[in-house]
Amino acid sequence: MTEYETIKFEQSGPITRITLNRPDAANGMNATMTRELANAAARCDTEATKVVVLTGSGRFFCAGGDLKSFAVAPNRGQLIKGVADDLHRAISTFARMDAVLIIAVNGVAAGAGFSLAVTGDLVLAAESASFTMAYTRAGLSPDGSASYYLPRLIGITKTKELMLTNRTLTAPEASQWGLVTEVVADDELADRAAALADQMTATARGSNGGVKALLLSTFSSGLEEQMELEGRLIAARAETRDGREGIDAFLEKRKPEFA
Repeated sequence: MTEYETIKFEQSGPITRITLNRPDAANGMNATMTRELANAAARCDTEATKVVVLTGSGRFFCAGGDLKSFAVAPNRGQLIKGVADDLHRAISTFARMDAVLIIAVNGVAAGAGFSLAVTGDLVLAAESASFTMAYTRAGLSPDGSASYYLPRLIGITKTKELMLTNRTLTAPEASQWGLVTEVVADDELADRAAALADQMTATARGSNGGVKALLLSTFSSGLEEQMELEGRLIAARAETRDGREGIDAFLEKRKPEFA
């Protein structure tokens, strides 16, 4: 385990586990946490990591920005911009790395915690978890990629409802809306996340990265541009060690052994 002040970082073979670790502050994001999260994300963006599991410690996943730290800053706007920049750097790295990001929402996800939660490639939620934007309640506006991901996940109308009314969604509601991959019992969340991470280690890292890259571009590309991206990427994948192994294993009717 590598020591950080506000997060836990544990590398076990191809799996990295990151835990937001300010339980006494509801895992609120201060300048230290987002800086450390950006650093941790960069360390995951290597061939050694196939899966990243991100969760929170204690009763909260993350209650959003640490308003107490913002309140005492001599220049609140400058501090918040720095916090947002580091959070955005982490999210961008997670989104563009080949490793699969599994987010296990263990409790309340509010504000930037909600924003971060739905950036996962796979999102597990404990039955007791809940989701609320909460930004306008504090006179603020959304960050953490919420204005990018939420409209793509649930559409503009529902996004406006969440952002303007601060409606709280239960875990089952979040699943019904398409924000969560799977809802599991509270006491089974950690085991389910571990099992899913183990499952993903048997897949091809580069193929997973290809899926992520294609889906990131799908709403900004025209049909022909997107198909050209698909054609170039699948051709490139076919020339890799894992691409050759996958095809050979399929034809030989055996389980592939990816790098």
